[in-house]
Amino acid sequence: MTSPDKIWTAGLIIIGDEILSGRTQDKNIAQVASWLQVQGIRLAEVRVVPDVESRIVEAVNALRAEHDYLFTTGGIGPTHDDITVDAVAAALGVPVVIHPEARALLERYYATRGGINEGRLRMARVPEGAQLIPNRMSGAPGIRLGNLFLMAGVPHITAGMLDALTGQLEGGAPLLSETLGCWVAESEVAELLRQVEAAHETCQIGSYPFFREGRVGANFVVRSVSADDLRRCCDALTQGLAAHGIAVAPGGI
Repeated sequence: MTSPDKIWTAGLIIIGDEILSGRTQDKNIAQVASWLQVQGIRLAEVRVVPDVESRIVEAVNALRAEHDYLFTTGGIGPTHDDITVDAVAAALGVPVVIHPEARALLERYYATRGGINEGRLRMARVPEGAQLIPNRMSGAPGIRLGNLFLMAGVPHITAGMLDALTGQLEGGAPLLSETLGCWVAESEVAELLRQVEAAHETCQIGSYPFFREGRVGANFVVRSVSADDLRRCCDALTQGLAAHGIAVAPGGI
């Protein structure tokens, strides 16, 4: 489902002490952002919070008020420090319950893996009123409550849950982009970038400098939901750079 005139946004909360300590490197921001882009939704804000209920509650309430969708990753496993469900339930003011379908899924999954136990049963706990997000990888489902989505922290499991949600969220027109690369210091063309962006209201230009081969350069990423507007903006930027004697590498350097 798409609503081309509206810009749909999402927030993402990465939950876990292991991320903040550096023991685990987060890979979910990039894959969630890429997946949302295809759905016509822009990832507008990301927060990384510890395994502390009050901090999770604060982040959930702040981001769900600002965005159309809110995703969380991490903290829905079987151990005592997996407290995302409790925190989200507290934020929403609803109790935590055992989801019967989730319990049945886990009982089937663990039937040949030692059976269900107290820790594994924790993965059937959901905020009251929640639906499940299928998880083909490990049996334990994700959780959906309206426009709030609770997903696993393990990246390949997160990917499977995103796949299960594909096409189910309303979004706008996908954001298109083109990259133009130049061997130039971005400070030398900052005013040109500002002028071109101002002349193309439906486009945004991002500048990403680099240092390679002993030289400075920058890749300019132009974004728009309109293919025609994107092309016109890229043409104008290319012409403006050429007027300054700067060669452009389509696709970036």
